[in-house]
Amino acid sequence: MNDIKEIISLLQNPTKEDITLIQKAHDFVQKAHEGHVRNNDEPYFSHLFSTAKNIAELGMGATTIAAGFLHDSIEDAKVTPKEIEKEFGKEILFLVEGVTKLGKIKYRGTTRYNESLRKLFMAMSQDIRVLIIKLCDRLHNMQTLEYVSKEKQLRIAKETLEIYAPIAYRLGIKKLQRDLEDLAFAYVYPKDFEEIKKILKNKKEEVEDHLEKFEKSLKKELAKNNITNFHIDHRVKSLFSLYKKLQKYEGDVEIIYDISALRIIVPEIPDCYKVLGIIHGMWRPLPGRIKDYIASPKLNGYRSIHTTIFTGDGGIIEVQIRTEDMHKEAEFGIASHVSYKYGLKEKTTNPNLVWLRNILPGRSSLDSKSDSESSTNDVPGWIKELVEYQKEAGEEFLDNVKNDFFEERIFVFTPIGDVIDLPKDSSVIDFAYAIHTDIGNHMSGAKVNGKFMAIDTILRNGDRVEIETKKSAKPSQRWLESCKTTLAKRHIRNELENNKK
Repeated sequence: MNDIKEIISLLQNPTKEDITLIQKAHDFVQKAHEGHVRNNDEPYFSHLFSTAKNIAELGMGATTIAAGFLHDSIEDAKVTPKEIEKEFGKEILFLVEGVTKLGKIKYRGTTRYNESLRKLFMAMSQDIRVLIIKLCDRLHNMQTLEYVSKEKQLRIAKETLEIYAPIAYRLGIKKLQRDLEDLAFAYVYPKDFEEIKKILKNKKEEVEDHLEKFEKSLKKELAKNNITNFHIDHRVKSLFSLYKKLQKYEGDVEIIYDISALRIIVPEIPDCYKVLGIIHGMWRPLPGRIKDYIASPKLNGYRSIHTTIFTGDGGIIEVQIRTEDMHKEAEFGIASHVSYKYGLKEKTTNPNLVWLRNILPGRSSLDSKSDSESSTNDVPGWIKELVEYQKEAGEEFLDNVKNDFFEERIFVFTPIGDVIDLPKDSSVIDFAYAIHTDIGNHMSGAKVNGKFMAIDTILRNGDRVEIETKKSAKPSQRWLESCKTTLAKRHIRNELENNKK
């Protein structure tokens, strides 16, 4: 139990220095937390080990794993920052202090909780590894949640479902998101959880039969077309994901076709399209169910081709086609691109993750303010906006964050094809302010999909929007009723105030 070899085995080509660093951190915290126990009477060290292991499972490097071991040492073991710096260096101290500053969050919608969230988002904008350590720490806390009081269980689970799991999703770390959601689901909605478990079990058995038959036929068809370098696996929809989808479709499980999906993993991008052509040549696709996330990736970096086909034996199956790199990105998101030594991996071609270069070691601030400020230059818009929220105050802060950043999203295009990420039910006004404050403040009209539309038009996923401006145009009080985002509302109020003056 808690054997350091478990963690070492998860590293890719570890150097002697990597192994020495992880072993040193392991031994250091084992001694520092000697005699400390958790609510389940296990040594506190078991939590630190599990957190470090979770970090290693995401493919992170030795520096982040060592910081994972040390993440509670300042707060709970009274180890001084000076001591950590002396033993492990400035970079690991920066990560440990980043996690320590987040503190113990109390989920009560209070000013104190808002302050904790502000710290979380600020840490996220400075070095993504701080957030990954925090998410892995939270995952193990959720795995051992049964040992705390009922009141605490609900508070921690609710916070996980509403804040931490959505952050994992927006960073593309599907593995963490799925685990956090399902663990929290059992505590927040226990009756629904049991119901969904039954539905999933029954439906899975039915779908698996179609999947097995289809997979055999597909392998033959690919071989006929000289495609032999591929592998296939299945994925089953997570419990909470199925719960959300059933809510969307008013509980009708028969029209949810992706409870189980077949994944085909091929070497190169052209192979993805070749496989898609072979599948559509043999099996009829459902109209409107072909999604090309390779040509248009999701904002969290997810890339894949999805198609849903009739199998010919009464079954309907979703097929996902991707490369090995895309598969790693789909599971580990940002974590699959973070290299503790080299920053963003050179072979990364995903344009949605290039911003990472500027928040990795060498650019993140250890003790330099100017580095810290420059490190946020190419962070995605939604993370920049979260940092802007530091200026927000009051009880509505948490609700605004959840509504603006963690609810269902839509992706809307500019005339030149740039993607703007907005909350569902956003209007043309929200879009204009998401582009630039001046464009919002001087908007005079808009075209949606080439047609002139009212500026209070609610946008749909995939809409193409063009904003027209005039120097004399100004926002009106009525605009506040027609926008969804706090960002747009804040800019409108500011401009109305300025115009009064």
